[in-house]
Amino acid sequence: MPLLALQMLEKKIERRIRLLERKSALRFLDEVAFIRSWIDKPLSMGAVTPSGKMLARAMARCVDPDTTGPVIELGSGTGAVTKALVARGIEPSRLVLVEFNPSFCRLLRTRYPEATVIQGDAYRIQHLLGGLLREPAAAVVSGLPLQTKPFKQRIRLIDEAFELMAPHAPFVQFTYAMVTPIPKRPEVAAHAAELIWQNLPPARVWVYRKN
Repeated sequence: MPLLALQMLEKKIERRIRLLERKSALRFLDEVAFIRSWIDKPLSMGAVTPSGKMLARAMARCVDPDTTGPVIELGSGTGAVTKALVARGIEPSRLVLVEFNPSFCRLLRTRYPEATVIQGDAYRIQHLLGGLLREPAAAVVSGLPLQTKPFKQRIRLIDEAFELMAPHAPFVQFTYAMVTPIPKRPEVAAHAAELIWQNLPPARVWVYRKN
């Protein structure tokens, strides 16, 4: 390897090390928790680590903070996207966080005491939330690993979500794949946002609305 290229690589590695050193202890603990959960049940996790800031912000931007009604987050994990939603202007009291992992639920209740945290299977959203919501949801934001599920289960999930949502409210989903994680249908409009290269691995945000 040429000397100049080697020096550039060394500088890149040094910058990466400094960046890692600057990461907060909280983020580090979140990543450890995610990795442990992924090792225990890899197919139940949407990611090996919490969503990156750029991806979380991109998902949160799809939610209009001026709308009324609850905002449902599916697969909240340790709250990376939750944090972005709050920063976007969504009041924590409007958040309904659905998470299967009981340890993550306890963490979410500590970090967002005003939010409603539901421990359960998000793929049964109608069963979990059908009798809980007092008004239609303004949005559903999903961090679920849809690509690991059969097509029929994905369609049932979004159909049940639409039943809980206000007309034309967005169902926001991220994926590491290049294609839509939810099969396209005439009754559902799908919009792909830009690819978030800064995320590890790169991810894309999809927004679905019922026509």
